[in-house]
Amino acid sequence: MDLEKYSFESIIENLHDGLYFVDLNRVITYWNKSAEQISGFKAIEVVGKSCSENILTHVDSDGNSLCTSMCPIAAAIADGKRRETEVYMHHKDGHRIPVSVRVSTLTDKEGTIIGGIELFTDISNKKINELRIKELEKLALLDNLTQLANRTYIEREIQSRLEEKKRLNISFGILFIDVDHFKSFNDTYGHEVGDEVLKFVANTFVACARPFDLYGRWGGEEFIGIIRNINGKDLETLGNRLRSMLEASYVVRENEKLNVTISIGATVVNENDTIEGLIKRADILMYNSKAAGRNCLTIG
Repeated sequence: MDLEKYSFESIIENLHDGLYFVDLNRVITYWNKSAEQISGFKAIEVVGKSCSENILTHVDSDGNSLCTSMCPIAAAIADGKRRETEVYMHHKDGHRIPVSVRVSTLTDKEGTIIGGIELFTDISNKKINELRIKELEKLALLDNLTQLANRTYIEREIQSRLEEKKRLNISFGILFIDVDHFKSFNDTYGHEVGDEVLKFVANTFVACARPFDLYGRWGGEEFIGIIRNINGKDLETLGNRLRSMLEASYVVRENEKLNVTISIGATVVNENDTIEGLIKRADILMYNSKAAGRNCLTIG
């Protein structure tokens, strides 16, 4: 046994970070255990396939596809330079995961580039959200399907933020979110697939959330985001980034790529707002987005 080779293979297979190799055509040739855990894709599912083939399909923070232009690993192969950046990776379940990536080239003994290597780290607020889920489970305030806060918890959280606004003058915003054409989607693909879509929508919210924000399921295909310490301009930017991220996300069922869009109503708390008034205003703004053609955000 070549102990040096065995030791090297054991190390890279058990790295905490995801690691994969590609050839010059960006076909995946190696996929370690952490890559499986972070992405949801088993090595047997991806080795031999292009990394853009319904697998990673990296997008930037605005939801723009990097596979159709120059993704980091392709750029490294092209010029031989190492790169570090942050992108959003497609998870097998449909949602997006923020990852920090480091890419470099693979070379042969003569120094000729024969492929690329990418090391990626999950930088989502996973541990924070796991603690939040445990807390919600104890209080029976968790939506069973999406694992987000339920309606009761959302109302309590908004009340807390209203009291915080009065005491400390800390502003917050509301995103009222509705999945577009969801009834038609359910009628076409069935409720089981519809439930899977609601799950990946919820997971996208979680992946994109700041540690001190909260997203919950208001009911059916409606969700509410409570965004702390934010002004109107930044709330609009954050909401549109979330909308673009979800538009770029998808699940694959029977070789068909399924995705949905969302319409958003966004509003920042006013001095004399109540829970009912704040939610009603955000709800009306969401319906304005529907009337404007869907897949957009209206702020007011």
